Amino acid sequence: QEQLVESGGGLVHPGGSLRLSCAGSGFTLRDYAITWYRQAPGKEREQVVLDGETIGSTTYADSVKGRFTVSRDNVKNTGYLHMNILKPEDTAVYYCNRFPDPLKDWGQGTQVTVSS
Repeated sequence: QEQLVESGGGLVHPGGSLRLSCAGSGFTLRDYAITWYRQAPGKEREQVVLDGETIGSTTYADSVKGRFTVSRDNVKNTGYLHMNILKPEDTAVYYCNRFPDPLKDWGQGTQVTVSS
């Protein structure tokens, strides 16, 4: 069964850092780009990063540019979202999916809360 599982969220103070993981199973993640999304309470899901390692281009939403970066561990079939200089407005549930041919069943996501 093809699946993506997010992890690594938590509570962090403003200015802090977190690393989120997106672990794939049932398929080879390096064959795809990874899209990272987040959904804050009362808001629609928004794309924050397209990790286009496979297509030679990674794009970041303006709201996270310069603070978030991505990496991969192809041995572990996992992608990572490195979040730095976190702000309260980064508080959301973070999800990942593959691109193209995104999985219909989304993972549970991982909660990130930025608060003092």
